[in-house]
Amino acid sequence: MKITLRLIVSLTLVVALVATVFSFYQVREERIRLTSELERRAILLAESLQESVIPLVESGSLERLNRLVKRFGNRERLQGIAVYDSQGKPMASTADLDRRIPGLLPQVVRAATEGQPESDVIHVGERKIYLYAYPLVHKGQTIGVLALFDDASYIDVRLADIWRNNIIRFVILSLFVVAITVLVVRWSITGPIAQIAVWMRDLRTGKTKGAKPDILPHKDVILDPLISEVSHMARSLAIARARVEEEAQLRLHAESLWTASRLKEHMRVELGGGRLFLVSNREPYLHAKEGGKIRCIMPAGGLVTALDPVLRACDGVWIAHGSGDADREAVDGNDTLRVPPEEPAYTLKRVWLTKEEEDGYYYGFSNEGIWPLCHITHTRPVFRLEDFTRYREVNEKFAEALLKEVEREDSPLILIQDYHFALLPRLVKEKRPDAKVALFWHIPWPNPEAYGICPWRQEILLGMLGADLIGFHIQFHCNNFLETVDRFLESQIDWEQFSVTRGGHTTIVKPFPISVSLESLYKAVTEEDLPKVRVTREIGFRVESLGVGVDRIDYTKGIPERFRAIERFFEKHPEFIEKFTFVELGAPSRTHIKRYRDLAAEIEETVEKVNWRFQTKNWKPIVFLKAHHSHEAIDPFYRASDVCMVTSLHDGMNLVAKEFVASRDDEDGVLILSQFTGASRELTDALIVNPYDIEEMAEAIRLALRMEPAERTARMRRMRTVIKEHNIYRWAGSLIAELARLRLPVPSGGGTNPAEFLDES
Repeated sequence: MKITLRLIVSLTLVVALVATVFSFYQVREERIRLTSELERRAILLAESLQESVIPLVESGSLERLNRLVKRFGNRERLQGIAVYDSQGKPMASTADLDRRIPGLLPQVVRAATEGQPESDVIHVGERKIYLYAYPLVHKGQTIGVLALFDDASYIDVRLADIWRNNIIRFVILSLFVVAITVLVVRWSITGPIAQIAVWMRDLRTGKTKGAKPDILPHKDVILDPLISEVSHMARSLAIARARVEEEAQLRLHAESLWTASRLKEHMRVELGGGRLFLVSNREPYLHAKEGGKIRCIMPAGGLVTALDPVLRACDGVWIAHGSGDADREAVDGNDTLRVPPEEPAYTLKRVWLTKEEEDGYYYGFSNEGIWPLCHITHTRPVFRLEDFTRYREVNEKFAEALLKEVEREDSPLILIQDYHFALLPRLVKEKRPDAKVALFWHIPWPNPEAYGICPWRQEILLGMLGADLIGFHIQFHCNNFLETVDRFLESQIDWEQFSVTRGGHTTIVKPFPISVSLESLYKAVTEEDLPKVRVTREIGFRVESLGVGVDRIDYTKGIPERFRAIERFFEKHPEFIEKFTFVELGAPSRTHIKRYRDLAAEIEETVEKVNWRFQTKNWKPIVFLKAHHSHEAIDPFYRASDVCMVTSLHDGMNLVAKEFVASRDDEDGVLILSQFTGASRELTDALIVNPYDIEEMAEAIRLALRMEPAERTARMRRMRTVIKEHNIYRWAGSLIAELARLRLPVPSGGGTNPAEFLDES
């Protein structure tokens, strides 16, 4: 109320000041205008009378002069006319004028003496009279003065009216200003602030439940910064409250769900104050130039989604290839920076590759060789000696960068990611045998027959076995790996411990099913930002039911097969035309490789074919949004969709399936999931399909759209429970604990029992 009163008083004073200044200016201008007008009329009358008056004054005809004066002395606002001789003495005047204006008038005397007109305002009684003295000149001599007396009091009346009217306007304007100020303040400031206060009180007292509090019911541009900060604080408070409640429930039920807080504490204990060093090809944050500005982007992808929370929890170091066109501008002299930008929690070190290195190591051997070798998608691997040479050189470059980062660390813990660095574990262990090295392989591992076509099969296996721990998503891939080692290397394999011993070094091979976090950072939304509204705005039309797919454009993801299943679905069920639309969020990938360019063309052609067959004026069956989408951009599509399709032809895990489930805190939506993904082993309540069976996938779409709400909720609830219990924190905690508890043998030249590598605890 005080701020409102101060604002009203301030505005009123400003309005009063402006009104006063304006009134003074208006009165001054009006006074000048009226006086000028009065003078102009006097001059015209004097000049018209002089021709008649001069002969009469010259001849001394006073009687005729008096008649002339009386005849013209009764005009509007004219109080009288007088004629004076050259000495200023009256000769003739309007009746009673000589009594009201006795004696000589200085203005008349000056006009007679100087021969120039004189004008002035004089007071006659209580009235103001405008006097205009006009010299009568005959033959170059002033023979008299014609004086005109006009009533000037109306000028003061007019000026008083102006003041009165402006005061009335000021009062009315002040009332309007006060009323509008009160309304605007209550609507845009005090009202929202009161709502914020009530909202925060409810949050503080626990009336708002969960880690996702209801957002403020009001949003205003003026208060956007405040609302943004309050929302961030509220999210933190709500998440903290939820975690406390969760911990209390865990203690009550003696359960052991993993959370970010628990992982952080767990890693503090396991690492003993040390840091985790992570190596991957893809960086978690890249910097790109957009319109003259540098923008920080978190690339969408399973590896980044899974590992970013881990590094946040332990303040680790992430070493990756700097691939953004503005990456060099964002790092310091050591090629490092703190990330994420909004809340720095760990260090990112970027390694620079030449174009030749990237072509050979990444596009060549990694993605034209190992990738199709490990994925059973009937795409023939391509192996070139120059590519493998680049692959080895890049692994050596990353080894050099990593060893520099850990040179001051005792027994550093190193987690190497994926098939890009199969040689790196051995390169590190040769220089730092005290390091504990884990390699997590995110893609499937083929059977020995398929793997055997690789010309450098032994070098790859020897490089990987430099690690102390190798992790795959599922046990089946572990089995394939051990069978492959058994086929191509002389080694001791313990099938009970799932370990490989060679040259006195033992490598443990275990499954660690990767996952995501069920917690989602709650964002402030308004009615216009609700998921379905945002999605409708993105695709350009409304639709009853929505499907979504989120993929890199890769031949392992089964995107053309998915679109053909959608086409078959509309063929069999035309009643869904104009009612169901499928949105594919496709991220371009590895476009330097011809197979990927051909795939992109095939996808575009399939989309055009299906849309050409079924689209109408205001509807399309498939909307293909090809771009690198951020998690913030993808999330509304997850939340708004009735169906999510994950139809990989072969996949290690596929975190898109888990991300979709994690995003559905409304416990709605149906997941259609390929049987050839690791996720299908855990998310058994999805509609499991064979992506090569177009008829089965089309039927799965129909079942998903026709499924009863109760069944949808029950299935989604069970899948969310699986992800809640087997989340990213559990994956990271298990993997890192397994690595940290390994006991490295003292070099003795002999073999070692693999059981000695495990902590007895």
